[in-house]
Amino acid sequence: MAVHRRKLNPACEVWERFRIVLEMIKFEHTIFALPFAMISVLICSRDIPHGYPSIDNLFWILIALVSARSAAMAFNRIADARYDAENPRTASRAIPAGILSLAQVWVFTITAVLIFELAASRLNRLCFILSPLALFALLGYSYTKRFTPLAHLALGIAIGIAPIGAWVAITGRISLTSLLLGAVVMLWIGGFDIIYALQDVDYDCKAGLRSLPQTIGRAPSLDISRFMHLCMVILLIIIGLLSGLHAFYALGVCVVAGLIWYEHSLVSPEDISRVNIAFFTLNGWISVSLFFFVLMDRIFIP
Repeated sequence: MAVHRRKLNPACEVWERFRIVLEMIKFEHTIFALPFAMISVLICSRDIPHGYPSIDNLFWILIALVSARSAAMAFNRIADARYDAENPRTASRAIPAGILSLAQVWVFTITAVLIFELAASRLNRLCFILSPLALFALLGYSYTKRFTPLAHLALGIAIGIAPIGAWVAITGRISLTSLLLGAVVMLWIGGFDIIYALQDVDYDCKAGLRSLPQTIGRAPSLDISRFMHLCMVILLIIIGLLSGLHAFYALGVCVVAGLIWYEHSLVSPEDISRVNIAFFTLNGWISVSLFFFVLMDRIFIP
């Protein structure tokens, strides 16, 4: 007996398409970069009138962050469509599975880029001037794994723009502290992207894609990831000293260090079965926890 698929009404179909797009770009992973951007806002806004940014500024910073990341993820799905179709781990993604067409994803990507440019123009002149460089880093990352095993750093640099951009949005300038915050995110993201890449070593070798695990092996790659995360914690300590942060921030850095240690305890060269826990769950807690402690520092120890 033939099974007839129930046709959705137009409103439900639009919502279903939107849900699929959000799933495709892993919208929930915005939680990785967004808290660090807000940490940047909390630190730099102490030097502006009233000590906190305006609602208007916060709104356009949020729009810029979400639209930039959405454009980057959608473009990554376009650039990797052929590889995603060949890789059993990613074959069920929206484009290779035929759920979304390339044209639809292109429309979404271009729309997100235009929204990002609008947000940058509403923040300040320097944000707008630097916005093409940010887009170049965010979109260009998708091609780096074709020619360099340091693609993890390219991803880290792209996402590390978030706290720098937030600082520029509030103050209209780039500072040493903002660059250090960007470096923290670069090391953090790059380090856990190395862990994530452990899943695709066999496919990357077959497809000619580059990653550190594919190039130098799993054990040395995990050593580099640990070193990057150690440097991240050291930079967090330096940022606290430079910015005059206090006990809550120090406690937050200790929590981050503990979560980083636990993240690395979950994976080994011989066992990568818990990569998703290390990648998704713990890293979300890292960024949110640090933001919470910086917020407490600002509220209770101005």
